[in-house]
Amino acid sequence: MHFINAKGILTANGGQCGMNIYRGCSHGCIYCDSRSKCYQFKHDFEDIEVKQNAPELLGNALRSKRKKVMIGTGAMSDPYMHCEEKLRLTRRCLEIISKYGFGVAIHTKSDRILQDIDLLDEINKNAKCVVQITLTTYDDELCRIIEPNVCNTKRRIEVLEQMENRGIPTIVWLSPILPFINDNEENIRKILDDCVRVSVKGIICFGMGVTLRDGDREYFYDALDKHFPGLKMKYIENYGNAYELPSPDSEKLMTLFRSVCKNNGIMYRPEDCFRYMQELPDKYEQLSIFDMLNEDN
Repeated sequence: MHFINAKGILTANGGQCGMNIYRGCSHGCIYCDSRSKCYQFKHDFEDIEVKQNAPELLGNALRSKRKKVMIGTGAMSDPYMHCEEKLRLTRRCLEIISKYGFGVAIHTKSDRILQDIDLLDEINKNAKCVVQITLTTYDDELCRIIEPNVCNTKRRIEVLEQMENRGIPTIVWLSPILPFINDNEENIRKILDDCVRVSVKGIICFGMGVTLRDGDREYFYDALDKHFPGLKMKYIENYGNAYELPSPDSEKLMTLFRSVCKNNGIMYRPEDCFRYMQELPDKYEQLSIFDMLNEDN
């Protein structure tokens, strides 16, 4: 872990602003796209770069921003990796977001987010908060292999349930689904059943498969050699150096995914999920009919 003073913290993305407090990750997921060479890391991926002045930069940016928007975080590096336990920079940034009345769309695999559920609840009541959780495999043994340093899927579903109990909307990322590893109907159905049970707002799935870039591919194949002997050659024979690696059962699994979502009123088109996460209603639009009637009186 090393510390820097960053020059800026927010990047514009449509109607949303993005923020990454950390660069790199300690979760060790074997498929992580953020390892790819295109992101031009100048340090080891596990040597977490910490933007130690992130709260100050965020405060300055939000203080001068006239229009309230959603602040997204977690797209590149998980805001609740192990170092957050000590540094608490994510929490300090959430406090600033709450102070200035902005919304937040936060993405994680970690149950450490529950340490900040009070702040997320506060933001959701005054503006809007959307919690995004990645789910890939229901099997605990497999989860320990492909996502070794983070809580398992069942614990993440408990996180979703606790958010639902607070009225905080949730979005699940059903991704990636690794060919010949977790691309089976039993796995997908169990995850979807629990998503229905805990009333997730939407599920993002761009397809049943995985994407591999230079840097990411090498790390993934090393993990296959270690944990799934012979599987790397099967990948090479089926996909070569392709960027998109769809499951052989992609069509069947996507049909199941869409059917469950449609039958249970869950958003499943990525554009609908992203639009929902980027929209921050005006204060007037958040008033209930009872509030408006009271104002008239």
